[in-house]
Amino acid sequence: MKNLKRKIHFRINLKSKHLLAVMTLFCVSCIVATFASGAATAPLQEAAGLVVVPFEKSINRIGQLLSVTRQSLKDKQELISANEELQNQIDNLTQQNNKLIQDQGELLRLRELYKLDAEYADYPKVAARIISKDPGNWYDTFMINKGSNDGIRVDNNVIAGKGLVGIVTEVGPGWATVRSIIDDSSSVSAMTVSTSDNCVITGDLELIDEGKLRFEQLYDQENKVTAGERIVTSNISEKYVEGLFIGYVNDVEQDSNNLTKTGTIVTPVDFQHLKDVFVITVNKQDSIQQEASSEE
Repeated sequence: MKNLKRKIHFRINLKSKHLLAVMTLFCVSCIVATFASGAATAPLQEAAGLVVVPFEKSINRIGQLLSVTRQSLKDKQELISANEELQNQIDNLTQQNNKLIQDQGELLRLRELYKLDAEYADYPKVAARIISKDPGNWYDTFMINKGSNDGIRVDNNVIAGKGLVGIVTEVGPGWATVRSIIDDSSSVSAMTVSTSDNCVITGDLELIDEGKLRFEQLYDQENKVTAGERIVTSNISEKYVEGLFIGYVNDVEQDSNNLTKTGTIVTPVDFQHLKDVFVITVNKQDSIQQEASSEE
């Protein structure tokens, strides 16, 4: 009985110690059998195919998917970079275009001032820029960046665009305040060019919405004044030098007294977008004094 137990114990110990060696020999035998006979390995190949091939295909699919994903991320990043570059180019071009538009507007304004300067070459002038204005849409009262240091005085006439803008009402060393002819308190002695009939141009901030001013007290006994007639500052004006263009007659109506007429004129000045002006540095009183001196 004891011998039987020893045999069993020996067999168990043998299997435990030499199991790795046995498996190694088995694997080697399989390898030898594989090289010895291709037919004998067919079952093993089939078994391997059933296990390895699907696994390999899965690995390939995962690899392809990762490759596609990586390429997509790379393409996306390249698109983002290209889009940022294009956006920067668009921003730069937009900025350049805005600058060109501003320069073009500045050039047009300077050309208008140049023409205006040439048109009124007989009067000494100082160019100035508007730096502030009263609240509202219209430049009825505003401030310019030139003053007494530049020879500007109260009652100097101000022109811009193609015609009369207003008159200087207050002056500092480096600034001046201008009241334009569209202000409700403004009144300008004027006359028609073709007939020299006198009238008075009054400001109207409501009527200027249509780009018009009102005239009154027009003496036109021969009914010669019609639409399109040019209106300029009169020679009898106390504060405005003679011949400054104010506008064109738009319509004429007979007053109830049958002696005078009223109507509206269209001004050539854009009183909503003024920026640069000319200040005529000689006053009407200066002209009167010079004429008086010359007569003496």
